[in-house]
Amino acid sequence: MTAIDRGPAHTSTVAVIGTGTMGQGIAQVALVAGHPVRLYDTAPGRAGQAVEAIAARLGRLVDKGRLPAADRDAALGRLTAVAAIEELADADLAIEAILEELGTKQQLFTALESVVSDRCLLATNTSSLSVTAVAGALRLPGRLVGLHFFNPAPLLPLVEVVRGAATDRAAADRAYDTVAAWGKTPVRCADTPGFIVNRLARPFYAEAFRAHEERAADPTTIDAVLRESGGFRMGPFELTDLIGQDVNEAVTRSVWEAFFHDPKFTPSLAQRQLVDAGRHGRKSGHGWFDYAEGAQRPAPHTAEPCEAPEKVALHGDLGPAAALVGLIEEAGITVTREPTGGHLALPDGTRLSLTDGSPATTDPAACIRFDLALDYRTASRIALAPSEAASPESVRTAIGLFQALGKEVSVVRDVPGMIVARTVAMLVDFALDAVAREVASPEDIDTAMRSGVNYPRGPLQWGDDLGALWVRDTLRNLHHSFPTGRYAPSQALIRRAAAQEKLL
Repeated sequence: MTAIDRGPAHTSTVAVIGTGTMGQGIAQVALVAGHPVRLYDTAPGRAGQAVEAIAARLGRLVDKGRLPAADRDAALGRLTAVAAIEELADADLAIEAILEELGTKQQLFTALESVVSDRCLLATNTSSLSVTAVAGALRLPGRLVGLHFFNPAPLLPLVEVVRGAATDRAAADRAYDTVAAWGKTPVRCADTPGFIVNRLARPFYAEAFRAHEERAADPTTIDAVLRESGGFRMGPFELTDLIGQDVNEAVTRSVWEAFFHDPKFTPSLAQRQLVDAGRHGRKSGHGWFDYAEGAQRPAPHTAEPCEAPEKVALHGDLGPAAALVGLIEEAGITVTREPTGGHLALPDGTRLSLTDGSPATTDPAACIRFDLALDYRTASRIALAPSEAASPESVRTAIGLFQALGKEVSVVRDVPGMIVARTVAMLVDFALDAVAREVASPEDIDTAMRSGVNYPRGPLQWGDDLGALWVRDTLRNLHHSFPTGRYAPSQALIRRAAAQEKLL
């Protein structure tokens, strides 16, 4: 397709159709990158209002010293609101950011095809629809590509470049080069439900919501554990309140339906009830949390100070939690060593072990599980889950042990996989499965999850650090507790773990 076989040029005209928040953001990105930009909206007057809004945002950048006034003036000189789609005829790239409805998008691109030249690259900013389906109505479907920006587009670096089944490679390459020239971080991906980020991020929300439904802990405590132990910037409850419960639940439901109700993507009943109740988060004044004036966020459950033991026994090694041993010794607590076991023993014999996906209560001995941490040295909170056989005295001793390491401690209900461990294991498994299905490259997957949703570590890197055996066994144990298929390890993880076993 000769029309697409060229790279981006700052003199090429960019058309943006749809002038809501996302359309304005995309237009601003292209404008600041040096392109003439034409804005079009079917609603009379909306394009003109968008020009005014973009001018105001650029003005604020000038006031903050982030943009020279001369550059602002030059950019606004290249920005035009148009009243008819025919005025987009000279566009070299046309990006739509309109209603997430397949028929509406197809009608728009069909109309665009009758106006623009065959040299014009067409792009959809859809986050939930199939790029292949959007292109299905076109005369030249090979020139349509997905360019999924994240909101707010001027600030967030990631852009998913989605190649539909009919998209020409040259079109995808040109789209990739264009957004890279705009200073963004493009990643390539296949046309799959949710693309990379919205597909792979589902467990971050789903496992927290499920743990809450199992009454492992309250939302504030779960958020705190995932932030302060898991290293995530925000917890899923506060984050979905920010995004909007209706928006987040709709994406989850869309991906679930696109995967034909695969149990791995099952939506949350508790979140559905929030949406039905109109509790959509910050924008409605109430979601998981209350945002009314004067309302205070509940504090996470944090254990009172307890006395630490003078010594503990290390049986075998602690696997991904091995760093705890050095921290315990640095705290002045004696550690004796036994050759086998994979746990710590408190002075009364109670076992203290990293969760393996099974409930602590299934251990025949008195046992207390602790949750996974991104980095046990820097983590400021640890979650503990005691078995029914663990005495209150043993629980206090375990609390005191971690407090001696400088950690806040949250005692949660004994549920399989606790909070961080089940979340991370699922994220790793989803990522390995996506690589195996050629959704994206390993590098692009980790880049997307770090840049798009600010994960502290790419899921594939995280999986390498934890080891495929630990991830597989954790999910197998979760699957034993919940044999619905939700936690069944993917074939990609099974193969990776088998290869690791051969090296041992």
